[in-house]
Amino acid sequence: MGIFSRATEIVNSNLNALLDKAENPEKMVRLIIQEMEETLVEVRTTSARAIADRKTLARRQASFEKDAAEWERKAELAIRKDRDDLARGALAERARAEAAAEALAKESGALEETLAKLNGDMETLQAKLKDAKARQNAIVMRGEAARGRLDIRRQLSDHSVDDAMLRFEQYESRIDDLEGQVESYDVGQKTLAAEIDSLEGDEQVDEELRRLKERVQHDEQSRDDG
Repeated sequence: MGIFSRATEIVNSNLNALLDKAENPEKMVRLIIQEMEETLVEVRTTSARAIADRKTLARRQASFEKDAAEWERKAELAIRKDRDDLARGALAERARAEAAAEALAKESGALEETLAKLNGDMETLQAKLKDAKARQNAIVMRGEAARGRLDIRRQLSDHSVDDAMLRFEQYESRIDDLEGQVESYDVGQKTLAAEIDSLEGDEQVDEELRRLKERVQHDEQSRDDG
């Protein structure tokens, strides 16, 4: 079942009110646009048919007017020939042709009014359709943004505090590994310096040992000389 039943309802509709009442604005505006487009096609078809009818009426009216003029001419000819009986018959035919032409003129006038209303309805429908499509874009964008925010909130709620702490501990562990690598490099550098210091220490010990040996030898020599 459609939202609207006649083009007049669409023309007089309040799009804001319809969307405000809708539980699903995206679906509602999509349906409204679909029905507006279908109605616009119907109105255009009706208008095209009315234009064709107007042309047909114009041709028939012109034909009857031509007939009336022809019967007028024949009536005049009958009078000139002193045939009043034929003249009366011709005038009667002229009257019938004029009446038919007048009826067609009235019908054509009513059709013109219908066409004017159809054209007005088409302009209004096109404006409302354009508005509805603009609203649809805005509603879709708002819906996508809302769904995006909802997805983020769901993702955040799906991860517990323990999960967050676990990830934090994993990051800490990675940092600890990096710091350990740095420290191992520093340790290597300190070991090299320590080895050099050790060599310098060995030289001092050797020097002390040499002096001590010289002193002992000197003392023993002194005792032997005495």
